[in-house]
Amino acid sequence: MIRGDYVLKRATFALITIFVVITLNFFMFRVLPGTAVTNLAKVPNASIQLKRMLRREFGLDLPAWKQYVDYLVQLFHGNLGISFANQQPVASNLKSALLNTLPVVTIATILSLILGIATGVLSAWRRGSKLDQLSTNASVVLYSLPTQWIALILLIALSSYLPTAGTQNPFQIGPVSFWAHLGDQFRHMILPVITLVLTLYGGNTLIVRSALLETLGEDYMLTARAKGIGKSRMMRSHALRNAMLPITTLVALSLGTIVAGAILMEVVFSWPGIGEALYQAVQQRDYPMMQGGFLLITISVVLFNLVADLVYFKLDPRIQG
Repeated sequence: MIRGDYVLKRATFALITIFVVITLNFFMFRVLPGTAVTNLAKVPNASIQLKRMLRREFGLDLPAWKQYVDYLVQLFHGNLGISFANQQPVASNLKSALLNTLPVVTIATILSLILGIATGVLSAWRRGSKLDQLSTNASVVLYSLPTQWIALILLIALSSYLPTAGTQNPFQIGPVSFWAHLGDQFRHMILPVITLVLTLYGGNTLIVRSALLETLGEDYMLTARAKGIGKSRMMRSHALRNAMLPITTLVALSLGTIVAGAILMEVVFSWPGIGEALYQAVQQRDYPMMQGGFLLITISVVLFNLVADLVYFKLDPRIQG
């Protein structure tokens, strides 16, 4: 009964969070100066009648509350709307962008978790050593650096060796084999992946190190040491197992960055994913794309937070009690 109440409570909270974010996104985007029709003022032949017609076609002539109600009704039926910029369904645009974002951020998330857990374990195991100091200081520095700054430094430093924009060579002439195309995409993916790995690695290392040090200070660990259990066995069989709570939560929360974590990186490297699509939507005041993109990000983050809560509940008997 307690388990069912906990799951229902967390799921309800997740749904309320999504609804609140949907509402905030809708009204906050409309506070921005200008609309999708504003840029037409720069076109010499754009008459006032054309602008009025476009405002009516986009539904921007309606009161904000009426636009909001219409948006909720369409959203309830699974319709994210039509993009103002290219007149294509928002769902179709987001699907294409998501297919470009997923490979990069999935690879980066996995690599950063492996690297972060490994360095966190080593730092905790050799606490106070030069290796621990080097690892911890590097993690703090990388954790504090903005994603776009890391991306720009990599772009400047490695632009002579690796592609720095797009997903493939735009000057490729003639048909190419599948493996040649795949290799070209992989080379374009290297810098974005390295950027995200460096961005995520520091936080992962610090969390794992902190969790292990807390576990190593428990009374049962001191008892195990007094019994003569070797340090490696104690770390493997006792410390890691009992430190899995925060580490498991870290993994679940990191998965939320599959959609949300690549916005700034994609803008720097012109990677045609969710981040680049949202950047262009903000520039063009494309409300349906902005709402759809941020809704997708919200759902991914809230969903994986819910997964983390449920996993924590499963692993921690103190919550169940």
